[in-house]
Amino acid sequence: MTTRRIRLSQQVIRFAGVGVLSTALHLGLFAALVRGGMGSQVANGVALVIATVFNTGLNRAWTFGVTGRRGLAAHHGQALVIFAITYAATTLALGLLGVLAPGAGTLVQTTVVAVANALSTALRFVTMQRWIFRPAQPDEALTEPAGRHDTAYVGGS
Repeated sequence: MTTRRIRLSQQVIRFAGVGVLSTALHLGLFAALVRGGMGSQVANGVALVIATVFNTGLNRAWTFGVTGRRGLAAHHGQALVIFAITYAATTLALGLLGVLAPGAGTLVQTTVVAVANALSTALRFVTMQRWIFRPAQPDEALTEPAGRHDTAYVGGS
């Protein structure tokens, strides 16, 4: 197995671990907020924002090996694109559920959110790997100011 494949395998495994934690956080918060009386669409948005911040921070450091503060705000800003995709998928799924089964309980709603979230996961990995935490290209590394090594991509691709 090549070094590139080993690194990719490590990234996928770490990404999956972060995804499990983030999904548990998202769904747990969603269910708690809905049970607490919040509407499902608002609960989904609140829970997803919190889970996205958590997911981005953990993937940044653990999955893609980016450290330091440089680029932190930009990385979280770019993660808003991923948030928008996931939020659109989960909002549409909840909307469809509302039409098909308006009296669906918390468990059914949570399951629908989980399925919609799972469908956006592959896109999330590719977006993080190729855009948000993309490795510095050799010519970029030569032109980066001193200190770039603090935030350079360590994981390879």
